[in-house]
Amino acid sequence: MSLTVVRAVDGAEPAAGHLRVAAAQYGVSTDVEANLATALRFVAAAGAEGVEVLVLPEFGNHVSWYTDREHARRMAVTFDGPYVAALAAAAAEHHLWLMANCVVAQADGRTTGTNMLFSPDGELVATSDKQVLMGSERLHLDPAVANGPVVETPVARFGMYSCMDGVINETPRGLAVRGAQVLLNSLNSFALDEASLHIPVRAPENRVWIVAANKVGPLAPPDAIGEVAKGVGVPVERLHGAGDSQVVAPDGTVVAMAPRTGEALVVADIDVALADDKRRPDGTDVMASRRPELYAPLAGEPRGRVAPAGAEETVVAAVSPTTEGADALAEAARLVRAAVDAGAQLVVLPELYCFEGGVLDPALDAEEIEERTHLAVATLTDAVHGTEALVVTSLPGELGEGVSHDAVLVSAEGVVARQPQLHHVERHSTWVTSLGAELTVHEVPFGRLALVVGDDAVYPETFRLAVLADADVVALPFTALEAWETSTGLVERSGENRLVVVAATRQGPGGASLVCDLPHDFTLWSPHWSAPFAGVISHPEVRGADPAADTLLVTAHPAEAVNRFVSRGTDLVDGRPWELLRGTLLGS
Repeated sequence: MSLTVVRAVDGAEPAAGHLRVAAAQYGVSTDVEANLATALRFVAAAGAEGVEVLVLPEFGNHVSWYTDREHARRMAVTFDGPYVAALAAAAAEHHLWLMANCVVAQADGRTTGTNMLFSPDGELVATSDKQVLMGSERLHLDPAVANGPVVETPVARFGMYSCMDGVINETPRGLAVRGAQVLLNSLNSFALDEASLHIPVRAPENRVWIVAANKVGPLAPPDAIGEVAKGVGVPVERLHGAGDSQVVAPDGTVVAMAPRTGEALVVADIDVALADDKRRPDGTDVMASRRPELYAPLAGEPRGRVAPAGAEETVVAAVSPTTEGADALAEAARLVRAAVDAGAQLVVLPELYCFEGGVLDPALDAEEIEERTHLAVATLTDAVHGTEALVVTSLPGELGEGVSHDAVLVSAEGVVARQPQLHHVERHSTWVTSLGAELTVHEVPFGRLALVVGDDAVYPETFRLAVLADADVVALPFTALEAWETSTGLVERSGENRLVVVAATRQGPGGASLVCDLPHDFTLWSPHWSAPFAGVISHPEVRGADPAADTLLVTAHPAEAVNRFVSRGTDLVDGRPWELLRGTLLGS
């Protein structure tokens, strides 16, 4: 069978300090021996390329469809069986680190989807069970009962996770928080948004490398795939592995990617040490600035959504004045009023829009800052006079002891709510001396609104707090410093939490303002789709601002936030591995 090799390498051997990694892309069948032969063929191919770390796709021992739980266990491998022994021997023969994923019959009676890491000596050094099961996997497999390890090796600190574990943030986040530099991701996915969103976003949000191996070919047995497709509401041609296996750098750059179809080996030389730099362009350390004491609700027992649905439709706007500093006040007021006259019920401006560059100039004294802040509120209040529209931006809090950076919610009555910044931001550190103690969600005419301030958006925990408080919409005044924030970061925050996100930034290297809305066609296995399944499982409808325009006006759908099920039994919010988070995200 033809094998495509995609290389992002510097030469026959990796440069000093670099590590050669690879992701294998292939299909499997019901023939366990044939599947093992395929895996061994890829190990040999990787060895010939000088690969030091190889990742194989998820569920490599048997096609991922079973008639019942007993069938899955009969087909499962065991740690002391011949399948695992053959993989260990191959790792030793080709002297590489090998991550393989199989359905495993555990000694305690559980049947799990398990990643196994073999050393170049052929030793099984670590295992990691899948934490978040997708759809029918819940019928046949058991979830993890413990966190997977961060594996310290001579070449890198590795973390392992599988497919649906990466469609939400908690599992890869927990590995990164505990020090992993390279995350090894095995997939068994037909979703096109795995490659475009869920795989690459985990690299820059955690400042780590990702090596992700997906399948191609049918994901159900040929004699059953028609019935399976009918049952899940997915066309037969969509029930194939979506390929696009890839290697992603800590800044979100996809350095090498396989084709969508066909067997492939993706090979790249990576500088592992880049994953030790957790700083944003302004110097903010995104790991050191985390606040685990605020994240306790993430480890709470799921309760489901309590609040009623928001409005079926509401018009929202992200407005970006092109003038700076004090001159932005009049322009912003004009643009806000124009958006409101066009039907907008919510208008979002960039953070600190009335201060040049979105930062406080040290040359400004306290009186000047206070005067401009009060004037900003007054002009925005006037801009929505006589309407029920709301405006969100960020401004300095009260000057003096404990100065905060606040998102402000402005109505025709003035400031009606404030949300202090939750996380340390280096570029604001000269004047922000007080951080918020919680994220508050506000009742507004179109639903429940969370205010997120600037760089709080780069922390996935912030949006989890919002959705756990039953938010429908997030208003984000921010400054995009990096391209990933607008290309994948905010898109994922909307998708993994089912939140409408209205984000306003100055246009620059990090991108432009955007609105992420929620599609009606979402849950697989639903009889109410309005259009055929398009291949994406958890991706919002994204509207980005035209670089030539100063206003982005969108009709959004807050009511869709109540539907959090990405497939049968798999809730994007309550399906988080909440019982395992206390030892990872909360730092305990």
